[in-house]
Amino acid sequence: MIDLAKHKTVWTIQKYNTYEDYLRGNRPYDISQFEDNLLLNEGITRLQNLLIGGGGTAFNNAGSWLGVGTSSGSVSAVQTGLSGTASYRPMEATYPLIASQTTTWRSVFDGANGNGSWQEFTVANGSGNSAENLNRRVSDQGIKSSGSTWTLDLAITWS
Repeated sequence: MIDLAKHKTVWTIQKYNTYEDYLRGNRPYDISQFEDNLLLNEGITRLQNLLIGGGGTAFNNAGSWLGVGTSSGSVSAVQTGLSGTASYRPMEATYPLIASQTTTWRSVFDGANGNGSWQEFTVANGSGNSAENLNRRVSDQGIKSSGSTWTLDLAITWS
């Protein structure tokens, strides 16, 4: 028997014309899904410290922020966050959620937030340079324009 710890990551972006469309529960005009990411060393270390009760900021509702950025540069485990111009948003109420072995984070980027090229993605335990980033993914997901609202979900299934 071999012990293998694995994780499968799915990112989902739902795109709405306006924040009101999102609030009303209207259907998004586009949904994009992409997989994979790289766990960053700082995020792995934070998970280990939280696991043993070593302290630190948890990736919970009060502490988690999803971030998007403009860099398409390659990913390395030693990175400490997004490389380009970044925008971070806090969790929606009730997130992150845990169902079976899947943890899902969700943030809403309304008309005034996250406008520009969406090239890189992360979940962090804060919104600034002092935050620890669990992961990073680079994927060209288009350009969010001012006034539109996009939601970003990150689902990690652990096994």
